[in-house]
Amino acid sequence: MNIVRRISYIFLCALPFLDLVVVGVRGFRIQGVYQTVGGVLFALIVIAAWILGARVIASTSPGKRRMALAGALLITPWAIVSLLWVGLGAPFQATLTENYMRFLVLLGSSIVVASAFVVLKEELYEIGERFYSTVGFAASISAGVAYFVCVSISVAQTMQRLSGDKTAFSGLIMNFYSVLEFVAVILTYVATAAFATSFGNARWLRRGAVWAYVIVCMTLVLLVTLRGVSFPEISSSTAPWYTQPGVIAGIPAVPWIMPGLLGVILLRRAGDETKTA
Repeated sequence: MNIVRRISYIFLCALPFLDLVVVGVRGFRIQGVYQTVGGVLFALIVIAAWILGARVIASTSPGKRRMALAGALLITPWAIVSLLWVGLGAPFQATLTENYMRFLVLLGSSIVVASAFVVLKEELYEIGERFYSTVGFAASISAGVAYFVCVSISVAQTMQRLSGDKTAFSGLIMNFYSVLEFVAVILTYVATAAFATSFGNARWLRRGAVWAYVIVCMTLVLLVTLRGVSFPEISSSTAPWYTQPGVIAGIPAVPWIMPGLLGVILLRRAGDETKTA
């Protein structure tokens, strides 16, 4: 890769972690400042993705187009987060309107990520990798449905409160949310591990990188499992969420970090298929 593409690659790889830092700083939410920073960051993401390989979506090669499209879709949630969430902080720190926006972004992202995995599965099928891509596809669709339903509950609850109705959702609905969120998170990690393995079989990733993805995903699955099915309370009166690994691993957007990194690899390969990650 030339120097500009290499910088774009490094920047996009760092993007999810940069987003988590910037978004988590509530004190950064200064009117006029966070909108400007968010707009600049979003523009840089679009430029970097285009340079790295997103431009290939407009090419005439079906394989490269699918690869670039899947990669672009997998980093899209983080691009949207960069634009809309700057300085938002934890849910208990945000206003109802800010949380409504948060949940709408999560809802849209659940659809985008599931769509990306569908496109990715098609490309892997075309090159003959059908086993692990099928496992990843099955897990990702189930995860996408679970995400869509549980985040829809959050959107509905916030809409209810914005309308002035302070009636709490029943315990049954909230427990249903916890179960769906748990399933969505676990299956997203499983899907990511399966697709990373299929990348190895397709020679898109080296063996060491494949093992790194699988080990990280399975470690995160273990952390969420130890946390339990019930979604923990995150508030000013509880222990800081960032000191609890199981809570961090189960934050709805966190399981999309690893797919986002796979998306960067896809963009790089789409721009230069002769390289091996």
